[in-house]
Amino acid sequence: MQPLARLALLLALSAAACRTGATPRVVEADPAQRAELLGAVSALQGRWVMEGPEGPSYTEFALTANGSAVRETMFPGTQHEMTNMYALDGNSLVMTHYCAGGNQPRMRAEELVDGRLEFRPDGVGDLKTPDEPYMGAMTLVVLDADTIEERWTAFNQGEAGHSPAFTLKRVK
Repeated sequence: MQPLARLALLLALSAAACRTGATPRVVEADPAQRAELLGAVSALQGRWVMEGPEGPSYTEFALTANGSAVRETMFPGTQHEMTNMYALDGNSLVMTHYCAGGNQPRMRAEELVDGRLEFRPDGVGDLKTPDEPYMGAMTLVVLDADTIEERWTAFNQGEAGHSPAFTLKRVK
């Protein structure tokens, strides 16, 4: 086979391999509901502190992707640093928790009620066994402009268990 023909065949096969059979999902959504959900976490931009027995711990919220997503970095710069990414999906706010445990739980909140976003389980990426522990739910409560709570629920062997809660104050 001629080099030019071989290159053409290789390019055609590469292009075919890059295509997916998945059809993009277009969502119908309420712009006001979406603005309220994303606005709730966008308003948290900045640095937050939690006082603990070993001293202060920090969390940082920042807008990214041209304001379409919010990145939360928990315990930045430590060996336990974790990232939560918040983004809209239809009339829901989806959060993916990139855990220090090595898995990626996905959670979904569908409404903001009295300053509360209840993120319910929506799957877990890179779970190595069905019994592996993971954080599967979280309630984010905005107590006031400078105080929030994160109430997490850990799942072990598929059952809800340990529920750590963090109260964070905005650093000014």
